[in-house]
Amino acid sequence: MLDWTDRHCRYFHRLITRHTRLYTEMVTTGAIRHGDQARHLDFNREEHPIALQLGGSEPSELAYATEQARRWGYDEVNLNCGCPSERVQRGAFGACLMREASLVADGVRAMVDAAQPRQAGQAALPITVKHRIGIDREESYGFVRDFVGTVAEAGCEVFIVHARNAWLKGLSPKENREIPPLRYDVVYQLKREFPHLTMVLNGGVATAEAIEAHLAHVDGVMVGREAYHNPWFMADWDRRFWGDAEAPLHERADIERQLVAYMAQQAQQHGTPWAHVARHMLGLHNGLAGARRWRQTWSDHHRKSESPESVWRAAQKPAGSPQSTPF
Repeated sequence: MLDWTDRHCRYFHRLITRHTRLYTEMVTTGAIRHGDQARHLDFNREEHPIALQLGGSEPSELAYATEQARRWGYDEVNLNCGCPSERVQRGAFGACLMREASLVADGVRAMVDAAQPRQAGQAALPITVKHRIGIDREESYGFVRDFVGTVAEAGCEVFIVHARNAWLKGLSPKENREIPPLRYDVVYQLKREFPHLTMVLNGGVATAEAIEAHLAHVDGVMVGREAYHNPWFMADWDRRFWGDAEAPLHERADIERQLVAYMAQQAQQHGTPWAHVARHMLGLHNGLAGARRWRQTWSDHHRKSESPESVWRAAQKPAGSPQSTPF
């Protein structure tokens, strides 16, 4: 989820659920090798457990990126073999890699080697792969089965499967999330054929009831855009899916108050404008009366010179109050 699940988004989501595993936006191996590592790899300690999602195909570069992930303290490294964007295809990674299972296997093997512990007491860093169930109009189960089998032999034990094909020509990334049909039965079949592997289902999951239904067939569920646009969806996950009876029962106001404090801290320590953080929480009040006015207040660029505490106070005012935005 490029440009979405940055460190501020992940900090916000961690306020809502403390057990759910969080994933970074995809970072290319080239950016880690040649770019500003702190910008791409730094995260808040509160984000654990956190996985770094990589884009790349060259085994030596994937190994280097994995070494850096271990050094920075990530809990998992995930290789993206599912992104259908043409920009990603030009870099020879993403969903087009599903056509080159042996190359993916070479990359995973290099990553697994780089993920081994460097001192006693450490555990190896898990290496996982995210992929689609097919490419273009190829809907043969054998295609994805052989891909998984080849990559598993290289040492990957966890597969996150987006239950749609990736159509590499003619569809935008957005259309690729909507037009190719969802075929959850393919993911279920993979789990039956590879019972020793961990299979995580992804794609189109928007309710807790759907998560529960899928968990009867697979080991886990990844939720992306629904969790972003409707973050309160995650509020009961710690109790419902992780069995944590002691998980706090938050109120939306508590989450917002904590994020406002985080905005102030980021502004003071790093000069981060509060709007860079606030944009991720605009779905927090979805479905509630006054949500539109609340979003407008936090989205108002005329307030960018104000402190986050000031904007927060304005967002709490009833419609029609001084300094409020009309509903």
